[in-house]
Amino acid sequence: MKKYLFNVCVGISIITSAQNLQIIPLGVYGGSNESNLSSYLIAEENTTDYLALDAGTIYSGINKAIEKGTFTNKTIEKVLKDNIKGYFISHGHLDHLSGMLINSPEDSSKPIYAIKETIDVLKNKYFTNAAWINFANEGESPILNKYQYIYAEIGKSFPIFNTNLTGTVYELSHVNPLKSSAILVENDKHAVLYFGDTGADRVEKSNNLNKIWNEIAPKIKSGKLKTMMLEVSFPNSQSEKLLFGHLTPYLINEEIEKLAQLVGKKNLKNLTIIVTHIKPKEDHEQKIKNELVNNNPYSINYIFPKQGERIILK
Repeated sequence: MKKYLFNVCVGISIITSAQNLQIIPLGVYGGSNESNLSSYLIAEENTTDYLALDAGTIYSGINKAIEKGTFTNKTIEKVLKDNIKGYFISHGHLDHLSGMLINSPEDSSKPIYAIKETIDVLKNKYFTNAAWINFANEGESPILNKYQYIYAEIGKSFPIFNTNLTGTVYELSHVNPLKSSAILVENDKHAVLYFGDTGADRVEKSNNLNKIWNEIAPKIKSGKLKTMMLEVSFPNSQSEKLLFGHLTPYLINEEIEKLAQLVGKKNLKNLTIIVTHIKPKEDHEQKIKNELVNNNPYSINYIFPKQGERIILK
């Protein structure tokens, strides 16, 4: 009887622990270094069933994670084929999908989740005979059927196959009218909101971020959503005319102020923002870090991810 109770308790402990989410950055930058471009694996903490949030760098990122001991007793091939269960591609720019393209011949069958506009880019620009070959299930012949396009409808939740997670996609503006997207990934207890490239509403003359703030406000108030992965590509010295659909620390604060009005300042004290897509030009990376940390009116916990190093979210 005691042994039975012990096993039950251990099982409950594992289940509870597994509810926490983990992030493994395979690539963190927004340009220049092709071995370290936007891609993050997300899964429940004690599983190895990952969704890739964008796929700018895959092979080099997995290799770096193995070198750092984040993946143990694994090969690059096993992580690629067996552990990555699918890809969310936020938009059609190369720095967010080139790793998936290059590794597609060695990959296993899995879904690609994206909005229609992004899938159209994959079908018409990349998975073609002229550019590569069609590893997907639609488009130019011959169709190899390795990847299956899953058309995400804005604001509608969908299951992420072969995981315990669900996703909900939202529209972003990245040099209006080009569409990018964000995805809310969640299980029963926790949620993470990942943004592809996005400009601020004021600069982009859109209200996409405002719509998202209204959608996620109840999850922040309830404590389910404590982490956002949000791009900050340039320091404040970058002219708004030369942002090309990206954010600065100043614009982050401008947008977070809108969110604070919906959820209250006290509910932002537990908010973590994982800063993505920094463009590592000259001393821009350090400037961005200083500008975020030194002008932080809402006491947000900023995390600057490092390639291959796991982040546990609780």
